[in-house]
Amino acid sequence: MTQTGGCLCGAVTYEVAGPLRDVSACHGSLCRKPPGHHVAATSAELAAIAVSGAVTWYGSSAGAERGFCPVCGSNLFWREVDGDRMSIFAGTLDGATGLRTAGHIFAADKGDYYEINGAAPVFPGFDASMTNRT
Repeated sequence: MTQTGGCLCGAVTYEVAGPLRDVSACHGSLCRKPPGHHVAATSAELAAIAVSGAVTWYGSSAGAERGFCPVCGSNLFWREVDGDRMSIFAGTLDGATGLRTAGHIFAADKGDYYEINGAAPVFPGFDASMTNRT
């Protein structure tokens, strides 16, 4: 199955020609600051992702960077510098995805202005089963 997506203004688009991981919601401050709320992201093998347009990469922490559109500022991607997968912000995918929210990480750091609801598992910090590293 091929999935497409892109930024708000259309300057950056992408196509994923492979399976997407179910969505993980990250509530840590490094994830909340760029978009202004928690991040909901899927991921795929780097080799399966074709990006069109110029992405600006920001080194947000040691060994990781975030990709965004330099025109409209849409947050699109997160990746480990030496990793073989890339997270894709779920809200940038086009149309129906068939994905579900698999769980929440760094819930202990969430903002005080919202609650985490639903049946998906909630982890106070990092959990390898919920990230690119699986």
